[in-house]
Amino acid sequence: DHFVNSELQQIVQAPSNCEIKSEHDPKFYLRYEACWVGKPSVEEESYSMQNITPFQCRLRDCSYSAPIYVNVRYTRGRQIVVKRNVMIGRMPIMLRSQNCVLTGKTEDELAALKECPYDPGGYFVIKGVEKVILIQEQLSKNRVILEEDKTGVSASIQSSTEERKTKAYIFVKHGRVYLKANSLGEDIPICICLKAMGVESDLEMVQLVGSEPELLNAMALSLEEPARFGIHTQLQALKFIGNKIKGRSAAMGAGQFGGSSRKVLSPQDEAREVLANVVLNHVPVENFDFRAKAIYVGHILRRVLLVHLGKIPLDDKDYYGNKRLELAGSM
Repeated sequence: DHFVNSELQQIVQAPSNCEIKSEHDPKFYLRYEACWVGKPSVEEESYSMQNITPFQCRLRDCSYSAPIYVNVRYTRGRQIVVKRNVMIGRMPIMLRSQNCVLTGKTEDELAALKECPYDPGGYFVIKGVEKVILIQEQLSKNRVILEEDKTGVSASIQSSTEERKTKAYIFVKHGRVYLKANSLGEDIPICICLKAMGVESDLEMVQLVGSEPELLNAMALSLEEPARFGIHTQLQALKFIGNKIKGRSAAMGAGQFGGSSRKVLSPQDEAREVLANVVLNHVPVENFDFRAKAIYVGHILRRVLLVHLGKIPLDDKDYYGNKRLELAGSM
C-alpha cells in the first residue's frame, strides 16, 4: 500500500524521470504529473476494460493486475497540451491490499466472490498461478559497512533513492585510499575526488578526516596522489575523473530512443554530473555544492583509516542492526 500510494508517485516525479526533453527541439518537453493505480481489470477481445476478481483470474489463467495511469503535460508547437488518464503500464495487485476488490468485504460478500473469508491474502495471481514474494534479508541501504578481504580494508555504501541505486567502495590499496564506483572505469584516488568536490587544499582534507598523528601518517601517500598526476585545482580533478567515466555520456543513461537524453558534455561537466547524481547519490547535492558530500566522504575515509590502523573494529555483516527486511513493496 505504501508503494502504491507514495513511492510510485515519488519515482515518477523524481527529477530525472518526471520530464523528458528533446535534443532536436529545445522547446519540446513531456512532463508526468499525477500518477495512480486503478482497480483490477482485464482487457477483453472488444478492447474494453472489465473489472475482474482473483477467482476469475485463477479460472481464466490471467494475471490479477491493475492499470497505472498518469496525467501528461507536453508541448505541441506553441500550445501546451494536457492529457489525463494515460495508461503507461500494469501492476500486479496483492490480494487484500488497498486496491484489491476483496478489501473491506464481509464474509457473505467474499463467499459470493468465491473467496475464503479466512484467506489472509498477501500474494499475487500471475497467469492463473498464485505467487508469493518472500521476505528477504538485505544489508541496509545508505549505510557505511566496513569489511576486510584479501585485498585489504574497504567501506561499501549501497545508495538507494527514487531515481537510481548505485554502489561505491572506498578502500585502501598499497597504503593509498581509492574510490571505486560502477560508473567509473578505474579506481580514483580519494584525494582527487575530494579536490573535484571543491576541497582543494591538503589542510582542508586533513580537517575533514582528523588531525591525529597516526591518521596524518596513514593519509600521507594519499595526499601526494594529486601532485603525482599534476592535479592542483578542482577543474583539473574534474577533467581527470571525466576521462575515467565508462562510456562517457552513457554513464548518465540512454535517451528515450536509444540515443543520449542530453547534449554531449565536456569531461569536467560529466564528472560533475556523475559525482553529484551517481556516486553516493543518496547524499543530495544542490547547484553542484558538494560540501555535504565532501564531509560525508571525509567521515567514511576516517573510519576506513581507523580500521586500517586497528583503532576500531570492522562491521559485522551478520548483525541484524546492519540488515533490513525487504518486503514486496520495496523490492
